[in-house]
Amino acid sequence: MKTVLVGLGTCGISAGGEKVYRALQEELKEHPGAFELKETGCIGMCYREPLVEIQDGNGGSHMYAEVSPERVGRIVEEDILGNALIDDWLATGEGREAGFFENQVRIVLRNSGIIDPGSIEEYMGRDGYKAITRAVKELTPEQVIDEVLESGLRGRGGGGFPTGKKWQFTRAATGDKKYIICNADEGDPGAFMDRSILESDPHSVLEGMMIAAYAIGSDEAYIYCRAEYPKAISRLRQAISQAQKRGLLGENILHSGFSFKIKIKEGAGAFVCGEETALIASIEGRRGMPRFRPPFPANSGLWGKPTNINNVETFANIPWILLHGGKAYADYGTENSKGTKVFAMAGKVRRTGLVEVPMGLTIRSIIFDVCGGIMDDKRFKAVQMGGPSGGCIPAEMCDIPVDYQEVNKTGAIMGSGGLIVMDETTCMVDVAKFFLTFTQAESCGKCTFCRIGTKRMLEILERITEGQGTMEDLDNLEELSEQIKAASLCGLGQTAPNPVITTLKYFRDEYVAHIVDKKCPAHECAALLTYTINENCNGCTACARACPTAAITGERKGMHYINQDLCIKCGKCFTVCRFDAVTKD
Repeated sequence: MKTVLVGLGTCGISAGGEKVYRALQEELKEHPGAFELKETGCIGMCYREPLVEIQDGNGGSHMYAEVSPERVGRIVEEDILGNALIDDWLATGEGREAGFFENQVRIVLRNSGIIDPGSIEEYMGRDGYKAITRAVKELTPEQVIDEVLESGLRGRGGGGFPTGKKWQFTRAATGDKKYIICNADEGDPGAFMDRSILESDPHSVLEGMMIAAYAIGSDEAYIYCRAEYPKAISRLRQAISQAQKRGLLGENILHSGFSFKIKIKEGAGAFVCGEETALIASIEGRRGMPRFRPPFPANSGLWGKPTNINNVETFANIPWILLHGGKAYADYGTENSKGTKVFAMAGKVRRTGLVEVPMGLTIRSIIFDVCGGIMDDKRFKAVQMGGPSGGCIPAEMCDIPVDYQEVNKTGAIMGSGGLIVMDETTCMVDVAKFFLTFTQAESCGKCTFCRIGTKRMLEILERITEGQGTMEDLDNLEELSEQIKAASLCGLGQTAPNPVITTLKYFRDEYVAHIVDKKCPAHECAALLTYTINENCNGCTACARACPTAAITGERKGMHYINQDLCIKCGKCFTVCRFDAVTKD
């Protein structure tokens, strides 16, 4: 019997995947037993959702992209029942999406888009829970830690601290109770790696946490997941319940004497709670604000007990490492950065979505070889890497490898894995303002320099994008950046100036153009734009009808004009004109 899989991660659902799933259910009523219908998570091709995969039962499969409910009937009649491919709708195959999967190494995403995330049986059918079985039955906690140390795995939450070292510290810490925390408080704009992993393969994260708990001597854990991720939370709850019923969570797991339980804590969406001490405060019921370190959580964390904190992607690597060996994982990557890294690709790139590539691949290769290059063949300008804590890397520097040290040299950071691609139409001053707006709003307010300093920086950037800046503002931005980095308590404040620092370093000419020429080279800053109508105008009146201030006048089938005194620079005339008759400068 054929099996039909529908991608129902958040990306698939938002594109209409649930409607497609219901349409397939109706077809199944019309053709009982013709196929088995299942849901799966995100395979990474978010830009082609909704996705429907047909498995023929003999090991072969193919996938249809951008499926609508209206297409379902034909897919059932011609493909499922008639065994004939609908070539024009295929997402995969020769010549289609070349390079997207071929250049990836999927360790964390090994099950994403392949298994039903709501089925523990399917997870176990792909070696699920064999790693924890090996750990508790064949290895000592010290041997587990040694395996993770050999792998070279570094924390994928942004800091890049060696995972095995962190486990060592927590195991060696004195305490009658120890905790594991999974940090799923993914808050970077443009980042959706952790959400997708939890939605697509929740059991891999649970198993990774179990292995960590066995290694450090913990019997209790929390998953701190933001409430804005309802699908991830529901699938986690389901996975925890299934594991408990199987005896894989709870008391005396696998008759080994090891006991472990996991609770979910829903966060309210504060970006600062991604910082581990603020996260701990939130779990304890206090306001999410960071504290001084030391003591570090490994010695005094949740309720003052030794606590190990890793993020979702880090834990999802662990079962693979335990099954295949630390050396096999370390064979991927560079000297300083082992294994693979998951990136959420967003912005002006053709193939937006989720990719997993070996460390050492260049940023340019990720953008062009894996993700198909820049949309509409525009000029590649820069990438924003590391979210609000990261920085902008210009196109000419994007031949550097994905490596913690190499990325840090640019002024950006690896971060949790958000990678926003920008083209020639992106204003870098506006990008800096966007991220400062975010970090300024998300500051917990504890540190004066972070609370007030980011506000002053944002005010300067707003003045510059409105054509009211001065050259002295650039000196003030640099001075404020250094002060905020030096005087802030946690990573939010210490890294908040990074987008400004890197755009000033690599795109200073754009700042100067805004200040001296009162022009935005990318034609993005509304206050610095002038809209005019050129000789292409045929008097269709579309622009005049769209103008909210009646600034456009002219006779039908005659030349139109814009009254600059009335123009509010909303850009609606530019958007509706189909004859390239409206120019913005």
